[in-house]
Parts: sequence; structure tokens; C-alpha cells
Amino acid sequence: MLTLGIDTSNYTTSCALYDSESGEVVQKKLLLPVKEGEKGLRQSDAVFHHTARLWPLVEELFGNRKLEIDAVGVSEKPRDAEGSYMPCFLVGVNAAKCVAAALNKPVYGFSHQAGHIMAALYSADKLELKDKKFIAFHVSGGTTEMLLVSPNAERAFDVEIIGETLDLNGGQAVDRAGVMLGLRFPCGKELEKLALTSDKTFNPKICVKEGNCSLSGLENQCAAMNKKGDTAEDISRFCLDFIGKTIEKMTEYALEKHGDLPLVYAGGVMSNTIIRKRIESKFNAVFAKPDFSCDNAAGTAVLAALKGAANG
Repeated sequence: MLTLGIDTSNYTTSCALYDSESGEVVQKKLLLPVKEGEKGLRQSDAVFHHTARLWPLVEELFGNRKLEIDAVGVSEKPRDAEGSYMPCFLVGVNAAKCVAAALNKPVYGFSHQAGHIMAALYSADKLELKDKKFIAFHVSGGTTEMLLVSPNAERAFDVEIIGETLDLNGGQAVDRAGVMLGLRFPCGKELEKLALTSDKTFNPKICVKEGNCSLSGLENQCAAMNKKGDTAEDISRFCLDFIGKTIEKMTEYALEKHGDLPLVYAGGVMSNTIIRKRIESKFNAVFAKPDFSCDNAAGTAVLAALKGAANG
């Protein structure tokens, strides 16, 4: 089965092809443009940029090949929750339905979060976990959630939030610190480069209670360090050590509360090498590979293949 996946989320336009026989994924993606000094995009601007960028990416994905698509998968909403909605996903849904209608093939809709989780399982060669209960983290600019994930034949996963941020998301904290330091949004990669050149490590005081966390204090502490004259390298390292320790303590709570379940980490923030090394040093963890950590359609394409196979 060959499936096309489409994802039009903040802040990446992406499409992918998944061959279930070979297990190969080919993907194309492009970050949405954000003006220098700004911390994000309005949904109207995101919709415009997705609309302009999706078809050239799909054209590049297919190239000169004539491929027989068996199904189309698309991210249609942020999460599997009532009322979960963002206008930017409509661009991908519309394109997916047009392709499926033209080819007389089925189209399957999933949440962006389910795509992240499946991308992590696929890229870590842990697809067998889809049939088991596990704990997943989805940490990005738009989400910071700790999830209890159970198999569901209809929509791939049942997801229960067992911990989350009460204010800032992990990616927001990174981007706000980065913009303060003069980095270009999104700031994750540049902030990591700076942090890796710091000769310090930090043991910050964090706020985690019953699996929930608060990250607003991180923004204030980074601003205070900047005002005091600390280097950009040390501020960057402090930021990532703060988030890493927060994820570590949330993980400890989840394991104590729900038992020794497999751990899966997904989302752009979890591709950070400093945070990843911290978590891997303490837990037996599954991480999405970097190319499959940030917003992408690969997980959605894999989900569509599994759904198509289940439907015969």
C-alpha cells in the first residue's frame, strides 16, 4: 500500500509518501516564513502560506514518477479532543479530499498529535507499540502534554492527558528566550547551538505538581539573566536545562502513577540533544529521529496505511 500524508500545521507545510511494503517514507516540508523579531504567525497568514506552498511540495514529492496512491491521510485538527480546531488544517484537508476524489481513493483524517506519535514510533522502529499502552510526551510550540496512549482500531490511539503545562508550552519558552537573544523564529536550533557552547550546566528550581508543570517562570528567569549580563550561551543552556528537568520530573510522576510503561517522546522540543541526553540517561526512552520530530506528514501517511489495511 502506498499512502500520501499531508500536514498543514503551525509552522510547517509538509507532505509524505509511505510504502508499507518496503517501509520507506519520503517526505518534503517547508517552514512557514515569520518576520524577523516576531514570535509567531496569525492563522490567516498561516493559511495563506500553506495554500501557496503545498502544491509545489507535492509536485516535488512526486517528481516525474507516476505513482498509484491507495489512500490519503491528513491532519485535520490539533488533538483528538472535542472542540480541537485550527484554520490552518483546512488547507491540508481540502487538498487531501481533492486528491482522493480525483483518484477515487479513501481519505482518512487524524489529529496532528496522533501523527506526531506515529512518526516517533515509525522513526524509532517501534511500530509494535501501537498495539500496546504507553506514555507519550508531545512537546512543541503549541503543545506540552504528557499522554497515556492506548490502542484504538478506529483512530489509531486513545489519548488521555495525564499531565500538561498550565501556562507556556515548551516551544514557546524556547522561542521567547531566543527572540530575546536576537535569534530568528523558530529559535530551537539556534538556541541549541548556543547552549552547546556553554561550559555550564544548571539545576534550576522548577514547578511540577501532580504531573502538571509551569514554564512561565522560565521566561522571567531568562529575562533576569539577560538583564544581569549573563552570556547568550549560558542563558540558552539554562533554558534547556529548565525544560529538560521539567520533562524528567513529569516522567517520574507518570511512571509512579501508571506503572513501568514504555516512554515515547515526540515534538520539535524533544529533538533537542541536550534534553534528549538528559532523559535517555535516566529512562529507557523512545525518541523520534530529528527529521520526524518537527511537524511533518510522515506519521499521518503511516496512519493512513494502517487504517487502510484494517479496512481491507
